[in-house]
Amino acid sequence: MSATGQEIEVKFYIRDLAGLRQKLDALGAKLAQARVHEVNLRFDTADRALYQKGQVLRLRQDTETRVTFKGPGAEQAGARLRQELEFSVSDFETARQVFEALGFQVYMMYEKYRTTYQLGEVLVTLDEMPYGNFAEIEGPDGATIQQAAQALGLDWESRSLDSYTFLFDKLKQVLGLSFEDLSFANFEGVRVPSKALGLKTAD
Repeated sequence: MSATGQEIEVKFYIRDLAGLRQKLDALGAKLAQARVHEVNLRFDTADRALYQKGQVLRLRQDTETRVTFKGPGAEQAGARLRQELEFSVSDFETARQVFEALGFQVYMMYEKYRTTYQLGEVLVTLDEMPYGNFAEIEGPDGATIQQAAQALGLDWESRSLDSYTFLFDKLKQVLGLSFEDLSFANFEGVRVPSKALGLKTAD
């Protein structure tokens, strides 16, 4: 998240994550965060009031515990712009109990493995999702993000502005999946063809 309280990013569906990592190294990218396992809880009211307004309330645990609020998304120069407010808390379970006491409930859990690089003005994250591998590029504006994508040999026209949870909702419809949590355990043995995501690989 930037100091302005906004998030500007795009994501790309990736076939060869190791190859992209090599390109980052060749461009002199600095490892900002080694590979880490993330657990995310998404909260909402019983009538999904936040979802209906395009808002997100999330509790994340990796090397620390963070609370994140995101506002509705809009497109800016080919990238996705959202308000993003985030802060750290000391205790994951206590934070969860606070949200539940305020009338919010967990409606889904999702997890991933993430490695983060700093490449000039942008952050590049290599994300291993239960349904495939992705790269996210976050930067100060769409033009800077596009330049970074081109430097990495990524097809700009193949970018996605959808969230991982939106892609999961699409997969559930296409593949007829009944589970609610986006976990590696749930996807064990599930084949996910790229056409089911509606995305083209960018590398």
